Amino acid sequence: MRILFLSNWYPDPPDNGSKLRVLHLLRGLAQTHEVSLLSFTHKRPADEKTGPLQALCREVQTVPWQPYVPQSWRARLGLVSLTPRSLAATYVPEMAQRIRQTLANDCVDLVIASQLGTARYAGCFQDHPALFEEVEVGLFAEQAARGASLRQRLRQRLTWAKHRRYLARTLRRFRACTVVSAREQALVAQAVPGYGAIEVIPNCVDLAAYADVNETPVDHSLIFTGSFRYFANHEAMDWFIRAVYPQIQAQIPDVTLTITGDPAGKSLPPAANVTQTGIVDDIRPWIARAGCSVVPILSGGGTRLKILEALALRTPVVTTTKGAEGLAAAHDVHLLIADTPRAFAEAVLRLLQEPGLRARLAGAGYRLVQTQYDWRGQTPHLLELVERVAGAGRR
Repeated sequence: MRILFLSNWYPDPPDNGSKLRVLHLLRGLAQTHEVSLLSFTHKRPADEKTGPLQALCREVQTVPWQPYVPQSWRARLGLVSLTPRSLAATYVPEMAQRIRQTLANDCVDLVIASQLGTARYAGCFQDHPALFEEVEVGLFAEQAARGASLRQRLRQRLTWAKHRRYLARTLRRFRACTVVSAREQALVAQAVPGYGAIEVIPNCVDLAAYADVNETPVDHSLIFTGSFRYFANHEAMDWFIRAVYPQIQAQIPDVTLTITGDPAGKSLPPAANVTQTGIVDDIRPWIARAGCSVVPILSGGGTRLKILEALALRTPVVTTTKGAEGLAAAHDVHLLIADTPRAFAEAVLRLLQEPGLRARLAGAGYRLVQTQYDWRGQTPHLLELVERVAGAGRR
């Protein structure tokens, strides 16, 4: 079967969670199908004709991404559009043209559109069966309920209502969609009543890729992984350094905190023994050397790949309820969950000071990834789903 895969992110290098998911999906699909990739790029790829994608894909095409600028005239016009303005302001005619050309020239059996940024071009798919990969609505639903003021809540609720209507129109063009968790599945079902073809394909890791990492954890060391281009990561570290980290330092003065990922020009409160590395070539040894991975996420949707990576490397995790959301990870079984500054600090101190607890959580966390969050275990589900969607289209 020939598949046209549309991606919101060019997945090389795979330096964020969205890119990693796309790369693993392409690997799974390429096992039994011919895949052509048409992807937005946020910066020009070094060479589209070389690299790992060429081994996976029959063809690789890229289109420059149109960034969202809220003050632009296109964004302002989006205020009176039925399309959410972040989408109205980032429409790229070249992407629509490339999709039409590819479908007209190639014998494509199925279109897979990854995330809303490419699903919005469904009007270009003609009569080809299509799968909407990774619908995410948790963030919009959460913002509608969390506004700091009445005015903000009303504005976010209007945005959420507009997004729901747009999603309902868009999903009518797709025979099925995927989400990363049962919670997202329930939110989509609630947002678009009557649409039942919602399949859970969770975020996973390639567990075998972590097997050759051999590092000795450094005493009293913490790590946080994540780009500050995603607001929830910066929000998490700002809260942690302001409210939690001083309580840990009061008990363990030589504690260290390493933060990896693109700082995106955003600042953090001043604190001793905090190192920001920026983007690193290989995140695995950094996580494996840490005594504890802290994931103090306060907002956002989807699931946290950074938690799965830490568990795959047997690095114990302390997170919030929001951070653990969507994962089948239980408090004091696979990781520790705490939501207040004091409780979070106490949980980190327990992990740093109790070797037996670290070993117990590390073992249970690794087994959780092994049984539920390894791409090798999820790929058959993915392949069965694409066969079913394409088969329904042929009938």
